[in-house]
Amino acid sequence: MKDAGADAEGGPAGATDGTTDATTDAPPRDPSGDAGAPGMQERAHFVEMALQQAMRRGDFDNLPGAGKPLDLGSGTHDPDWWIRRKIEREKLTGLGPPALTLRSENAALDDRLDAMVSEHAVREALTEFNARIVEARRQLLGGPPVVTATRDIDSEVARWSERRSERERAAAAERERDAEALAALSRRERRRVLRSRSPGKR
Repeated sequence: MKDAGADAEGGPAGATDGTTDATTDAPPRDPSGDAGAPGMQERAHFVEMALQQAMRRGDFDNLPGAGKPLDLGSGTHDPDWWIRRKIEREKLTGLGPPALTLRSENAALDDRLDAMVSEHAVREALTEFNARIVEARRQLLGGPPVVTATRDIDSEVARWSERRSERERAAAAERERDAEALAALSRRERRRVLRSRSPGKR
């Protein structure tokens, strides 16, 4: 005689084979898991409203570069253009990969050399700059390629010397114009001008 607690297949009553009963009364689960969350259309509408309100408040007025064409550089693709711009704009040193820091230093190198007072100091600075370019090319640590060219030291020293001579000529011409202007003044006016230039004059 069969056990009343067993089904027709001989298993215990109520046993299952591991599958879900399709006739269960449980509500179906929302596969998105975002019930009640705004859809894409509602989000886009919210963003548009926020932008319109910001424009009415004037939040976008007088932004840097407003009304000016985009500066696209040389037209070549540079994935790190924004890092380079930040370094150049804020004159940051020692930050970023060598490819970018060397490029920034190269742009300001003439001004740095012009502040030096001896040819020896200029040659040392150029030698050190070239050595860092060569070392950066050898390391191959990833990141943007090093495109900064080394400087020809003799040519750069000649350019530095010419710029220095030009500054000296300009200073001499300015002193000559100043002397001529003083000579054209009366004695009283000349004394007043000279007193105004005195370091102890308040």
